[in-house]
Amino acid sequence: MASKTDTEVIIGGKVFTLSGYESEEYLQKVASYINNKIGEYNKIDSFKRQPIDTQNVLLQLNIADDYFKSKKQIELMEEQLAEKEKELYDLKHELIATQMKLENTEKNGKSLQTKLDESSKKIIQLETQVKGIGTKK
Repeated sequence: MASKTDTEVIIGGKVFTLSGYESEEYLQKVASYINNKIGEYNKIDSFKRQPIDTQNVLLQLNIADDYFKSKKQIELMEEQLAEKEKELYDLKHELIATQMKLENTEKNGKSLQTKLDESSKKIIQLETQVKGIGTKK
């Protein structure tokens, strides 16, 4: 089991100690995300005029919105991946079937070539026999 990480981060100008089983870099990244959201909304005058409780709720709603949109995007990507995997599976089966047809065609071609060669030899033999009969007269 991974060891627990404690790290100090600054969120909204205040120092917090975060604890978790994730790396310090990850915890800093989470804090940075929150700070970016706070900074993004602090640029909006109507947001700054709201009571702090309302500001916090609006930030929480925005973060939840980001979460659900990301989750939906992941679901769509997983569906696309499943479709691509099925497509790949179908293509592999089609390739195998085509390879089997090619092998059978090659075998048939070789068999026909062998028959053609045998027939050619027979024709030559028959022609030789016919010439032999024609020269005996």
